[in-house]
Amino acid sequence: MSKFKGRHVVVTGGSGALGGAVVANLIDGGAICHLADRRTPDKSRCPHRDHADVHMHYEVDVTDEASVGEFYAGLPELYASIHCAGAFAMAPLTETTLSDFRRMLDINLTSAFLCCREATRAIRDSGGEGRLVNIIARPAISPCGGMTAYAVSKAAIASLTQCLSEELRGEGIFVNAVAPSIFDTPGNRAAMPDADHDSWAKPEALASTIHFLASPYNQVTSGALVPVYGRA
Repeated sequence: MSKFKGRHVVVTGGSGALGGAVVANLIDGGAICHLADRRTPDKSRCPHRDHADVHMHYEVDVTDEASVGEFYAGLPELYASIHCAGAFAMAPLTETTLSDFRRMLDINLTSAFLCCREATRAIRDSGGEGRLVNIIARPAISPCGGMTAYAVSKAAIASLTQCLSEELRGEGIFVNAVAPSIFDTPGNRAAMPDADHDSWAKPEALASTIHFLASPYNQVTSGALVPVYGRA
């Protein structure tokens, strides 16, 4: 997909399993990727950090308004922003503290809100259409017990996605989200050694769906919450 050639794209959480797969997919398609991270990631966690089309931006706190604003304001002409940064927590309701709940809202929802807002400003300043892609999760649209704080934070991102789609589609800024189930990472395999790993979606397959939603090939889809469950 060469339509990304020379286009600038932000990926938050680019040193994670999904974010890394998204970056690999984008640079194969000719994109220039900007990765925001609070610290310098280890080479093993971010194998593309030295690639010519990957620009690392350190000391970016995606939950901090000033930090996010400064990051996006300093970018070249922006086409797309993909928000893979986030966190997971699992606990019964009565064992979930207010601090735990707020942490999920901050890391997941606040980061998505700030990045969507500042990316929108940057895309407008670039004078063209653009794409925003958020990451939600299966529990956001198919609730299950034992992870209320996490599910609520992701469900709020789903609502954010659809609200922004209605607000921005007239400008040619399309906003979508993908909803993974459990996907195949070393960490998930270690946590669930007896699960059917072959049924889990691969990060590379999820990245292909994200690539399409973020690309100029997507000319009609906005406000979608796309299930990417594999066979899980």
